[in-house]
Amino acid sequence: MVHALVTGGAGFIGSHLAGALLERGHEVTILDNLDPYYDVTIKERNLETLESISATTDGELTVIKGSILNEKALGTAMRGADIVYHHAAKAGVGPSVDNPQEYTDVNVQGTLKVLDMARRFPREIRVVNASSSSVYGPADYTPIDEEHPTRPLSPYALTKLTTEHYCRLYTELHNVPTVNLRYFTVYGPRMRTGMAIPDFTARAVDDDATFTCLGDGFQSRDFTYVDDVVQANLAILETDMADGETINIGSGGNVTVAELIEYVQESLFVDKEIEYLPAREGGSRHTHADYEKARRLLGYRPRTNIWKGVDEFVDWYLENIEWYHPLALKEAV
Repeated sequence: MVHALVTGGAGFIGSHLAGALLERGHEVTILDNLDPYYDVTIKERNLETLESISATTDGELTVIKGSILNEKALGTAMRGADIVYHHAAKAGVGPSVDNPQEYTDVNVQGTLKVLDMARRFPREIRVVNASSSSVYGPADYTPIDEEHPTRPLSPYALTKLTTEHYCRLYTELHNVPTVNLRYFTVYGPRMRTGMAIPDFTARAVDDDATFTCLGDGFQSRDFTYVDDVVQANLAILETDMADGETINIGSGGNVTVAELIEYVQESLFVDKEIEYLPAREGGSRHTHADYEKARRLLGYRPRTNIWKGVDEFVDWYLENIEWYHPLALKEAV
């Protein structure tokens, strides 16, 4: 049995990962401050889901409500851990443009505290750092491999790139085993509101909501289903080949936003006129992952394409429409 600390474990990716670890009989500690960047109802329900998984499996769950910036809480959470899946972060490209200091404090300083705490424990603790494809900035070519230049377009992206360098330094200077995983636009059930897929679904479901799209619709994304991201994280438990490495985790495909809107509307049997608005600052126009390195080091192979994944999300959305739809619609309007 492995003892894993999942920072940000009440969030979208972190809770899916924690659930998978519990289902496999591992001991999981979650450290999460339930930041209200988006409605905390989603995080509270994620924790309820994890409590249910823990109650029906051999997995052991401990939840500590606290910040990675609080050394006492962090030290308590990390005690006995074999691996830290570091997902706690201040999310959102757009808001980071207006408040870069807060993003630096949480994302950079928080990661530094995680690394330094891992260094201070006498036992070896591996740190898996959740990074982002946003570190690349404008694509010089696609698919994007790990050797592609990094030119962050937002403070959020810059903080993520900085955390990668700190992980590299702690591996080289202090022998802390670290892995950076660069996620490409992760989506799926229980994802936070205010993102493209829940936004489009909310607008399609609600008869009175207008349909808007930020940008001209021809921007494209490599959308990665959350179960595939979990697969990559679990693979790190089986090998040390990824230690010291930075690795893309994507689907290997990409679709335009206009294609995504069309599919969501067809799935929900609506045909609304689309109003195109100016794109947000700080976003890349195209993303498309080359995941060959992940395949080679982790045996990673994405199993869910965008259309199957959207179907899964829409089904989950409709099953949870009573509580999730008002939250998604509030962010969409």
